Amino acid sequence: MVTLAYDRQGSGPPLVLLHGLGHRRQGWDPVVPLLVDRHEVFTVDLPGFGASPACGGARWREDLSTAVAGFITDLGLDRPHVAGNSLGGALALELAVAGRVASATALAPAGFWLTWERRWALALLHTLRSVAFLPEPVLRTAAGSARIRTLAYGLLVGHPERLTAELVLAEALAMRSGAAFRAVARHGRDYALRGTPQCPVTVAWGTRDRLLLHRQAARAQALLPDAWHVDLPGCGHSPMNDDPELVASVICRTTGTEFRR
Repeated sequence: MVTLAYDRQGSGPPLVLLHGLGHRRQGWDPVVPLLVDRHEVFTVDLPGFGASPACGGARWREDLSTAVAGFITDLGLDRPHVAGNSLGGALALELAVAGRVASATALAPAGFWLTWERRWALALLHTLRSVAFLPEPVLRTAAGSARIRTLAYGLLVGHPERLTAELVLAEALAMRSGAAFRAVARHGRDYALRGTPQCPVTVAWGTRDRLLLHRQAARAQALLPDAWHVDLPGCGHSPMNDDPELVASVICRTTGTEFRR
């Protein structure tokens, strides 16, 4: 069993937060302070990303969701709430189908794509990761340019102008250090959600998502008719930076806790 790196903050019903492909647990940092008064929040590095070692397999359902389920068991959490973005959103839905969580919030979950949409998304992520292998001084200089930050991260967020040079550099270094990136991306080509969630589910999609295009939200609604489906106006693929308060409020509505600013 792989040991996953995580941070634990706050008090209340447990809430596990899962990141996307090539990302890391710190991607949730803008949202966590808005949740810790209502939940005990666990931000987790998925296997092979951030500070977590790879788990020996990269299949989304059989390996990654199983690793997260094992993490939940090891911590003694009894059906926590879960929220995830992109790959993490797909894993949140897998945990909901397996009956392992009390609720699931999926932000732009992967898996509701057409073939060309999947190829588009993975090609963009592979390109961003290739750029991340440039020498660190070059990356640091590029991150210091507001124009380059906007060109590169406008594919991932709705408001790249809000990102700092320090954050962009850290995200690039995290992407290139993700040892499981290629294997997980490869197994994503065959992934599709199967089964019916056994708990309340929310699917939220940024209206400015340029990676997993917003049109995929309609397919999610057709396949998950009992879920709550909501748009995130002005948000990109990773809405945690674009509108932390909106993301936190959507999660709290799903978990049944009152959100207050």
